Amino acid sequence: MFQRAVAPGIEIRQFAMADAAPVFAVADRHREYLREWLPWVDQTRSADEVREFIERSLAQSEANQGPNAGIWVEGALCGSLGCHPIDWSNRNCSIGYWIEAGRQGKGVVTRCCAVLLDYLFDEMGLHRVEIRCATGNLRSCAIPERLGFTREGVAREAEWVNDRWLDLVVWGMLEQTWRASAWWRAAHR
Repeated sequence: MFQRAVAPGIEIRQFAMADAAPVFAVADRHREYLREWLPWVDQTRSADEVREFIERSLAQSEANQGPNAGIWVEGALCGSLGCHPIDWSNRNCSIGYWIEAGRQGKGVVTRCCAVLLDYLFDEMGLHRVEIRCATGNLRSCAIPERLGFTREGVAREAEWVNDRWLDLVVWGMLEQTWRASAWWRAAHR
């Protein structure tokens, strides 16, 4: 099972079925904030729907297609990050993340993403990881920028969210670029 310590008091771990109610509670409590950028928020109306997501996530992980994990700070669930299914023929995937409003701007997601990137490149042997963020979601776009991703372009009207089309910035990270980054060097001293 995927589980990593990120920093003192911060951990990421593969979702378990018991996490369905806490995940729903956090998402529901922050629904208005999250629905501005995330397409799944309006379709998620119960812990049962989160259980279905967790079932799919566990099957994805068991099929070696990448983890989906909760972000835990001081023992409390406050967000999520994970992989869309890995494309093994090209050794790549995309990752996504969200965190409750009160935890934004503290570097939690950036540090969690760095740990996930280490796992994907070092242990899973991927060649490329992509992040897509809405052009207007400046906080989300700051994460791949801070981590040294390359801004590769904009996919116009690529995602339908909250009754509108969003343009998505496409960010890419290659294995050799990650291994040359200050983030990787700091983690592997």
